[in-house]
Amino acid sequence: MDVTAWLTQLGLEQYAAQFRDNDVTADVLPHLTADDLRDMGIASVGHRRKLMTAIAAAQSAAPPQESADAAMAPAAPIRRRPAPLPERRQLTVLFCDLVDSTLLARALDPEDMRDVIRAYQDCCAGMIARYAGHVARFMGDGVLAYFGYPVAHEDDAERAVRAALDLISAVGRLSPRSGLTLELRIGIATGMVVVGDLIGERASQEEAVVGETPALAARLQAAARTNEVLISARTRRLVGGLFECVDAGGLYLKGFSEPVQAWRVVGESPSEDRFTAFHATALTDLVGREREIDLLVDRWTLASSGEGQVALLSGEPGIGKSRVAQALRERIAGQPYLRLHHSCSPHHQNSALYPIIARIEHAAGFSRDDSAVSKVGKLEKLMRLADATDSETVAAFAALLGLLPEDQVTAHARNAEQQKAKMFKALLTQLEGLARQKPVLMVFEDVQWIDPTTSDLLGLIIDRIQTLPVLLIVTYRPEFAPPWTGYAHVTTLSLNRLSHAQRVAMVERIAGKPLPQEV
Repeated sequence: MDVTAWLTQLGLEQYAAQFRDNDVTADVLPHLTADDLRDMGIASVGHRRKLMTAIAAAQSAAPPQESADAAMAPAAPIRRRPAPLPERRQLTVLFCDLVDSTLLARALDPEDMRDVIRAYQDCCAGMIARYAGHVARFMGDGVLAYFGYPVAHEDDAERAVRAALDLISAVGRLSPRSGLTLELRIGIATGMVVVGDLIGERASQEEAVVGETPALAARLQAAARTNEVLISARTRRLVGGLFECVDAGGLYLKGFSEPVQAWRVVGESPSEDRFTAFHATALTDLVGREREIDLLVDRWTLASSGEGQVALLSGEPGIGKSRVAQALRERIAGQPYLRLHHSCSPHHQNSALYPIIARIEHAAGFSRDDSAVSKVGKLEKLMRLADATDSETVAAFAALLGLLPEDQVTAHARNAEQQKAKMFKALLTQLEGLARQKPVLMVFEDVQWIDPTTSDLLGLIIDRIQTLPVLLIVTYRPEFAPPWTGYAHVTTLSLNRLSHAQRVAMVERIAGKPLPQEV
């Protein structure tokens, strides 16, 4: 097989030189790993995955190499594929249970109770799947779910907590019978387990998870109050400030000799952005990003003078995109400016204008207990700060935040395209009003998760700010292809990995002293 021709068929002929320079021939292809492709300089995650998929497909389609003598030989006995070896990994376990299910069973006909359990289990399965969890077992009115197995994600603990909060809302809306309300108790724990051992036989065979984490989740569930989510201390550390949590103190749980620290999850945190939510404490010194920060400072100087600028900042997860944007804020801290921060979310990719709504609700100071009237008052106050108090602009923002009077909701839905145009006009009017007061630093983070409506709006913003004192920073991962690169005022900046010397410097600064080379 000609490797260059193969790459051309895949539409990835731009990597032919890397394959040639690294002596990757047809016989080497089947042995390539994702790390090998990364070392060859293929930065795009999407392209690496495409190549690995094509390599696997080529292997499975290859004809068996056997001689005529081998073809005439007796058939070899069928060998079953060995079961995967047990592995040690971090797992977040969710355990939920229906409240007072025994009383329900006594009050309902068995067939009615069966329908209730089925509706409840279907709801649980759908919600857990929505957050990429895995239902390990249904146990009557109990559900055991894993986040982090069989597929792991960078935010499994967060996914489990979001699933729990949404489950309480969704199950409460089921109403399988008039006058009947279903309620839950949920426990979540994170820890190291051994997973993959097969227990049981035939149809009842399943992969067991060994460790104290499932037991802790079950005990936390038993200790939770009605419609409450209790999480372990380790889960609490992993979710950072993404959720508003209340210290439940040390709980005495069955099977645990010492009190177990637990936290009650109240709801999603009003934190302005994910970076702040995860880094509430002091940040470590920044290492090796001087060139990138100097470039952003230069673009800020241009923007402050009225020549609006856009910086498209790309890099792998965790490489420091948000940290660089934070460092820019530290460099311009003595200057007067306004900051507008927007965070795209992997859990709201289908929610129109989610980053905009979240930013406005935070800026207006909405709280969980606010009435609609109170929220409208706070919104009008926010609009006055932006000098955008005309009735049409305020009405558009009220519609965006779901604060329209009931009699206007139907008319709003009927004229969706007109309302979208009014919404975009109102948002641009607000931005212009703020920019007239002070230079604006606007940030859109993680736009690889941007919803289509916000993407349309972002295109309008990029076009509009050319004559405004605005610096817009857009961060994204390498698999995202930004459609806004054709403007003269747009700068593209890629964050590469740190050098060995820079990594050593980072570790030693955290340690507070020089370390032996072996460390």
